[in-house]
Amino acid sequence: MPTEQTLGFAHFLVNADGLGKTLFVLLTIMSLASWYFIVGKAITYLRQRRDSERFVEMFWNATTVEEVKNEIATHGAHEPFSHLTSHALYTTEHHDRIGGGKLGDAGTLGESLTRAMRKVLDEETSHLENGLTVLATVGATAPFVGLLGTVWGVYGALVSIGMSGAGTLDKVAGPVGEALIMTGLGLAVALPAVVGYNGFTRANRVTMARLDAFAHDLFSYLTTGPQASQAAGSKVRNFTQGAA
Repeated sequence: MPTEQTLGFAHFLVNADGLGKTLFVLLTIMSLASWYFIVGKAITYLRQRRDSERFVEMFWNATTVEEVKNEIATHGAHEPFSHLTSHALYTTEHHDRIGGGKLGDAGTLGESLTRAMRKVLDEETSHLENGLTVLATVGATAPFVGLLGTVWGVYGALVSIGMSGAGTLDKVAGPVGEALIMTGLGLAVALPAVVGYNGFTRANRVTMARLDAFAHDLFSYLTTGPQASQAAGSKVRNFTQGAA
């Protein structure tokens, strides 16, 4: 009975060897890192979604391009849609002022806008994917780290039992059961990381789909004028509201 009372998580940590404690510390670090990125990216995503919806609505309700410029100058370009619009407007002004005198500005306005918008889309894709590698790595490796701790713990327990000569069920089940704690810890660390990774991956796909649609209609507006893109603006507003 005294032996049964000492068994448990605390007893396992106290009696674990160097490798067991190292694996436990590693799982703790992996858990903290995954939760840091999950909470941080969730807050960032919700804030950017709110600001993006506000900016897109303001853009298509604006009466002049100057009104959009003033909005960006006042509140800054801190989310994907205003960031894309800011670069597109700058490229349009720069092309009208400088023309195609430099290699980087060569071609028509449409070609310059295509290069600028593609660069912004690549930057936003990279920004949205920040932290996903950590979540994917934790989700894929944490169960195996826990399993390694279990295998090592079972090995140590069986060696100790063999040396003591006490091979009864109560002497074997306790130490082996304690070793299974590491497998449980590995799964507990991996599950939130996998769920977070899948959730953010889907959210990024939705964001990039909306941004691609907005980029297409913004391109039409800046190259052909507001009349040609009036229907496109209505389509983007409906798409944005539907995605929300």
